[in-house]
Amino acid sequence: MFKTRHSVPGSSPSVLVPRPIDGPVIRPKIQLIEYDKDHFDEREITDLAELGPHLNQRNVSWINIDGLGDMEALKTLGEQFNLHPLALEDVWNTGQRPKTEVFPEYLFIVAQMVYQDKKSNICGEQVSMFLGKNFLITVQEEAEYDVFNPVRERIRAGLGSIRKSRTDYLAYALLDSIIDHYYPVLEELGTAIEELEDDLLKSPSREMVLMLHEYKRNLTQLRRFVWPLRDVVNSLLHDSSGYITSPTKVFLRDCYDHTVQLMDLVESYKEITAGLMELYHSSVGLRTNEVMRVLTVITSIFIPLTFIVGVYGMNFAPETPSGEKLPLNMPELYLPHGYIGVMLIMALIAVVQLIVFKKMKWL
Repeated sequence: MFKTRHSVPGSSPSVLVPRPIDGPVIRPKIQLIEYDKDHFDEREITDLAELGPHLNQRNVSWINIDGLGDMEALKTLGEQFNLHPLALEDVWNTGQRPKTEVFPEYLFIVAQMVYQDKKSNICGEQVSMFLGKNFLITVQEEAEYDVFNPVRERIRAGLGSIRKSRTDYLAYALLDSIIDHYYPVLEELGTAIEELEDDLLKSPSREMVLMLHEYKRNLTQLRRFVWPLRDVVNSLLHDSSGYITSPTKVFLRDCYDHTVQLMDLVESYKEITAGLMELYHSSVGLRTNEVMRVLTVITSIFIPLTFIVGVYGMNFAPETPSGEKLPLNMPELYLPHGYIGVMLIMALIAVVQLIVFKKMKWL
């Protein structure tokens, strides 16, 4: 679900170290979108060398790279745009904490993108951004999913003010899309938690405990993403490097409010899951008490019955083989219909006990 790649222990900093890859090396997919207020162009790039001329153009250039299977392609990208090796190392070794770093020619932003795949599993991947004056480079781990299609559609259709703004507004729009896509994931998780709560009240089981632990793991991971993402937006709000303009900071304030709301949701769901674990233990304990109460009632009913059966099972004879009477030695053994009489007495005792237990509200 959530993948993390670390550098090899002891390796030199700012050096990209190859990692084992199953199968052939997959070249990244590169999409270039250039636009201004009056023009728009979108195309696929097959050679990273083609990106060089787009570095200092007056219009906005958004270069989106999907896939981290080719280390040499990442090195070429760094050479084309003069990207610092330490920043490239953070792009290559995913699982970084969301952060913002200022470099002389660009801002380096790391965020964690969360979405649901076709099987409704919660997935996350790192998105790295290089924000320059006229270009924005975004690097994603996978090519199959991302959450940027709403932004692409707005650029294509010229909706809103995105075509009239610079790259800092585009970076805000992408961050806002990342943050907004946390909401449906959390809503789906919240619905599942509520359904689990209802099931726990009806019939708790071990399978539900496994599901509850899975939800807790997801919430813990989401908290690790959202908490520093809030700090990222806050640092962009107070940016003094000049890459974030004042009009964009107004929109970033709204973005910051969304991160605060997400933190509240995550914390609320974490408290609910903790309460559900206590509810499970209480339900199991209550169910055990119910079972023990029923067993105790059954045992209480059979105690006098067992006593009667035990007494008559001693088989004391009322007389000797020579015919001599033995007083007080169970004369009832030879009473007509004695067996039926004893059974009726035992049934009567059981009924009386049930009536007493009912009046005492023990049943």
